[in-house]
Amino acid sequence: MTMIKNQRQRFDMPRDVHYLNCAYMSPLSDTVRAALSAGAAKKTQPWTYKSDEFFSLAEGFRDSAATLMGTQADNIAIVSSVSYALAIAAKNLPLAAGQSVIVLTDQFPSNLYIWRERAAETGAHIITVQRDAALGWTAAVLDAIGPDTAIAALPHNHWADGGLLDLAAIGEKCRSVGAALVLDLTQSLGAMPFDMAAVRPDFCVSACYKWMMGPYGIGALYVAPKYQDGAPIEHGWANRAGAQDFSRLTDYRVDFQSGARRFDMGEKSNPPLLMAAKAGIDALTGRGRRVEVERKAAQIFSVGRANPVTLML
Repeated sequence: MTMIKNQRQRFDMPRDVHYLNCAYMSPLSDTVRAALSAGAAKKTQPWTYKSDEFFSLAEGFRDSAATLMGTQADNIAIVSSVSYALAIAAKNLPLAAGQSVIVLTDQFPSNLYIWRERAAETGAHIITVQRDAALGWTAAVLDAIGPDTAIAALPHNHWADGGLLDLAAIGEKCRSVGAALVLDLTQSLGAMPFDMAAVRPDFCVSACYKWMMGPYGIGALYVAPKYQDGAPIEHGWANRAGAQDFSRLTDYRVDFQSGARRFDMGEKSNPPLLMAAKAGIDALTGRGRRVEVERKAAQIFSVGRANPVTLML
């Protein structure tokens, strides 16, 4: 594992405070706070907020979130919260009487309540897995997955005890019985590696305000391609095909924006949230650092003082 240098100077944190609780809420770094302010400035001077930015800022966040999740931007929907994202998953996954949804004991409520509701509506039932004291969560979950399993709704690590799950093994077991795998990665994404290709979830979501080092009120939802023709929670103008052409918004369309974009939350085009969340992710993936290097290199090159290719910062 590669360790990064101490980043304390980037946070507004007194010297006598040692904050480790990003599992509760992360602090905002200097670049994230600057992005929040820059986004807010677009609203203070709305004549500077161009129509194309309703989409370009969203695509910037979508692209950064896809990089962190290890997928393509087309597979990412912009959501307000984990509960919103899981409502999308529940709306689009089949669940029938006699089938089961697997959850963990004392699982975070956002990844439980929606499944209780769907089970009550359909006649399905919830199986609550107890951790095996000797073998951990993974063995207990694998043992619970069977022919009647429709959905396994899980985290990467338990929010209360920190116990890890082997999601690649669980994903393989789910596929072997035709069950869907739905993940809430909020307690892990940004702090732990996640292998999308190995796990192959059907839906997975992370809110940005914890280990993704971003603001509250925004998250990223991965939607596997086979579900991308599904039904969104909201039917807003920006999710429909052709919405970029403001002059034709009343040429009402039945088709949607491509990929997972049909599932985007209403009023996704919120500059402070989009720009701040992107800044937080880019700091984690190194993209923000590369952009700064390229910017400084371009400045130096423009006055002929150095070759930007060889510039080291």
